[in-house]
Amino acid sequence: MKPKFVIGGAVIVLALAYMIWAGVTQSAVYFVTPSELSAAPVDGKAYRLGGLVERGTLHWNPGTLDLTFSVSDGKTSVPVRHRGAPPDLFGEGRGAVVEGRWTGEGYFKATQILAKHSEEYKAPHDSTDARSRGLLKTLERGER
Repeated sequence: MKPKFVIGGAVIVLALAYMIWAGVTQSAVYFVTPSELSAAPVDGKAYRLGGLVERGTLHWNPGTLDLTFSVSDGKTSVPVRHRGAPPDLFGEGRGAVVEGRWTGEGYFKATQILAKHSEEYKAPHDSTDARSRGLLKTLERGER
């Protein structure tokens, strides 16, 4: 075999390996838990914080778009502030991953909220609800 082909093949294989490695590492979503963040918070550092939205802590002012809540992992709770409307699936007792920065004032300033949802599908149970009846009618007729 000619050395040119061996070197060219090695360069192609290395380039493909690098592209695969870079794609996997950049698409992986890692987040810290409230306990991990509270153990060693760094002021101004960007984090992804994941946990459950604590019940009784969610407050949203539609006039100012100020949203405050706390995220917990069952051991530690971290207060979060965000400016903007919450996502549709966002709510108390539900999982969320928030992107943002830790502040020296003792709260997490979120720039983006990613609401987690359950992987289980639950059909509407209350057939007296108008939306449920409409959904069931479209499913029975096979409409889309």
